Amino acid sequence: MTAASPELHIRAASATDWEALAAFRDLPGVRAGTLRLPFAPPEQTRKWLENLTETDMVIVAELEGRIVGLAGLHRHKGRRQHAADLGMSVHDDYRRRGIGRALLDALIGAADRWLGVSRIELTVFTDNEAAIGLYRQAGFVTEGVLKSYALRDGALADVLAMARLRT
Repeated sequence: MTAASPELHIRAASATDWEALAAFRDLPGVRAGTLRLPFAPPEQTRKWLENLTETDMVIVAELEGRIVGLAGLHRHKGRRQHAADLGMSVHDDYRRRGIGRALLDALIGAADRWLGVSRIELTVFTDNEAAIGLYRQAGFVTEGVLKSYALRDGALADVLAMARLRT
């Protein structure tokens, strides 16, 4: 499968996706790459989806009717309205198949062509080499290392602060 594969469908996340997304977000690999806590109640995902605003763009990747990827672009307001935070995850069993690239391309395309976002920011754990490589290929650069950023599996972990600027 490639990112252009006809089986892969990128679409807006819907409030009706809450149960599938709750299970997706609780996968060990997905959770390890985020700040999400284990044993989060599924209703937390439902409330998150219901509370998205016009400054949030959340998309999913579907393969044969199954959600295999989730990504979001969350625009800032006021004097930072040119910037947005990006977050994304790929299903534990579907990594290295072009899903992350397809999600990232979709959000960058929306930022560049529709939203007027010229700065996309993200943080990524320093040991997530696959994600760091993907982000670098898409034009993101490292702006710094945030030491002891988050507790993960009993130890404090560092993250890279990365950004992509469109000039």
